[in-house]
Amino acid sequence: MARLYANENFPLPVVETLRSLGHDVLTIQETGRGGQAISDEAVLSFAVGAKRAVLTLNRKHFIQLHGRRPRHFGIIACSFDADFEKQGRRIHDAIGSESLENRLIRVNRP
Repeated sequence: MARLYANENFPLPVVETLRSLGHDVLTIQETGRGGQAISDEAVLSFAVGAKRAVLTLNRKHFIQLHGRRPRHFGIIACSFDADFEKQGRRIHDAIGSESLENRLIRVNRP
């Protein structure tokens, strides 16, 4: 299963769904960095150092960041969906069993 790092605005119920599906998800709050307005670049740098893919709803910035820094352990850019369980399952399905390294995955609400 995937090693993921959830950005600050990422919904905790989606994190919990992903954990229930076997993914190792660390949140920015769990690192003690929540509420500090950490830059997207710093979020990606932390994720790279921890060998984790970033989970984010901040699609525009992270898609641009992927273009500038294409070497990372994955970026999963999602649209918001209030059905958190279904969103978690869509992310799980999108991740699949392939390596996330250097990949940008977009997970959109149907």
